[in-house]
Amino acid sequence: MAATFGAAQVLVASNRGPVSYELGEDGSLHAKRGGGGLVSGLSAIGPDTGALWVCSALGEGDRQAVRTGVGEPGVRMLDIPADVHADAYNGIANSVLWFVHHMLYQTPLEPVFDAEFRRQWASYEAYNLAFAEALAAEAAPGAAVLVQDYHLTLVPGQLRELRPDLRIGHFSHTPWAPPEYFRMLPDDIAAQVLRGMLGADRLGFLTRRWADAFTACATQFADGLGETAVGVHGLGADADFLRRRSHEADVDERMAALREEIGPGRRTIVRVDRTELSKNIVRGMLAYRALLEDHPEWRERVVHVAFAYPSRQDLAVYRDYTAEVQRVASAINEEYGTEGWTPVVLHVKDDFARSLAAYRLADVALVNPIRDGMNLVAKEVPVVSDEGCVLLLSREAGAWEELGEDAVGVNPYDVSGTAAALHEALVMGAGERAERTKRLSAAATALPPAQWFLNQLDALRG
Repeated sequence: MAATFGAAQVLVASNRGPVSYELGEDGSLHAKRGGGGLVSGLSAIGPDTGALWVCSALGEGDRQAVRTGVGEPGVRMLDIPADVHADAYNGIANSVLWFVHHMLYQTPLEPVFDAEFRRQWASYEAYNLAFAEALAAEAAPGAAVLVQDYHLTLVPGQLRELRPDLRIGHFSHTPWAPPEYFRMLPDDIAAQVLRGMLGADRLGFLTRRWADAFTACATQFADGLGETAVGVHGLGADADFLRRRSHEADVDERMAALREEIGPGRRTIVRVDRTELSKNIVRGMLAYRALLEDHPEWRERVVHVAFAYPSRQDLAVYRDYTAEVQRVASAINEEYGTEGWTPVVLHVKDDFARSLAAYRLADVALVNPIRDGMNLVAKEVPVVSDEGCVLLLSREAGAWEELGEDAVGVNPYDVSGTAAALHEALVMGAGERAERTKRLSAAATALPPAQWFLNQLDALRG
């Protein structure tokens, strides 16, 4: 059997890979490359280390690429059947595990773990097994495998059975649910998730809070951690990339356009998020409305620049949430807007250059998730800010652990409290604002993406 082992010494597994393919009208394939911490991390270990990224084909372009043998060096894309992927990704990962770890369920009505759930769970098992089998085939003897996130919780255990010689790590980019919420899962499913995770030699989490929550679940519902080590790696912002990218010509163009929309001499409260249920965009807008109501002196003097980029629009609950964000923004503008002042400037089309422009212009950054594994926006804004920016940060964001001392903290459910914090931020003196921004930027960049990846790899191999 040893002769069937692959040659990869370092492997990464994630649902989404570093490249995707779009199918042109003429049938041609166009590659689109992604960025992020894993990409920079893999590039940091050098081209001679035999690294391989295993990912899933996500669309018809990806599937066509796999079927016709089109690919990138160092990437293996899996052509998992579209219906299996949809059940695993939307039915289980995003509609069950994400909801559990972010504690998003409206419990009088949901969840309902019925026969349909069991059918989708079988797809989740098959999807994870496809990854485990691919990793087992590609990994060299004793190779290091870094499995990513809640989409692939079963892979470490499955892979351990196939290849006990490997060093297996898993990293969670989300929170981990506390035991009293995690136990909402059917007992056998909760046990299966924990067994899958505990197949790893080492588990990584973004904060000590999430690591402790997992340990508590393993203690209560499994036989403890066993041989599995648990570590914390707080992913930081990529300062060099952000500072360089935020001063390119397209960002300057977006800044000019935003200044036009905002109007001269006005303060800005900026938020940049996907319309993800956990991001708490609607309560943030209601807090801004309360600010205008409670402090009329801010009317016509401040604008809420809100970028709410659509997320998971194939799920009805996300489409409804996106519509509610737009409805609330329109209601505020209708109630308070004047001929020369639009209180909420809302953009829903994803535009990274425009996001960076908003970061540079922000007087206040509003980051108020109800629960978040880390929240990189909170770390990126202080790095990019031109004049210094007050960070309003939810204490339920993972970033609170590192940034809370220099941010203005908010309870994400307290709209009145958030409105008061917005006022506090807007009246903060320029000197204090600049000093806070400087300290926030240093904390936010303490563990840049490449080093974050290498630290995990070193710990796994050690």
